[in-house]
Amino acid sequence: MALQRTFSIIKPDATRRNLTGKINAMLEEAGLRIVAQKRIQMTRANAESFYAVHKERPFFGELVDFMISGPVVVQVLEGENAVLKNREVMGATNPKDADEGTIRKTFAESIEANSVHGSDSEENAAIEIAYFFSGSEIVG
Repeated sequence: MALQRTFSIIKPDATRRNLTGKINAMLEEAGLRIVAQKRIQMTRANAESFYAVHKERPFFGELVDFMISGPVVVQVLEGENAVLKNREVMGATNPKDADEGTIRKTFAESIEANSVHGSDSEENAAIEIAYFFSGSEIVG
């Protein structure tokens, strides 16, 4: 298998509870390497643009409000089959449906405050990575 990169966000509910290290440990234990990382405060414009795919959905406003409610950690993960591996480690979007031992089952507060975001495809990973990182910021 080829090495692949994916994008991850540790969301405000998790950074507020100081879970960044614990979440990163779970990602690394699953075989993913963090090759870029920064803690940022998203602006409303950032969040609206990043989540524009959901603009017509009823939860869009709440999602944007949540994502700007505190700092987030954006990162690039690298590993074999990284997109799928990250999604497996994250668990189902709804923590009630997530498998034991996944990030969302372990740390999520609700379906909205579910601690992490991860790209759902290689194509979206490339788009999401480029949204937050320049090539020189990614060191593997």
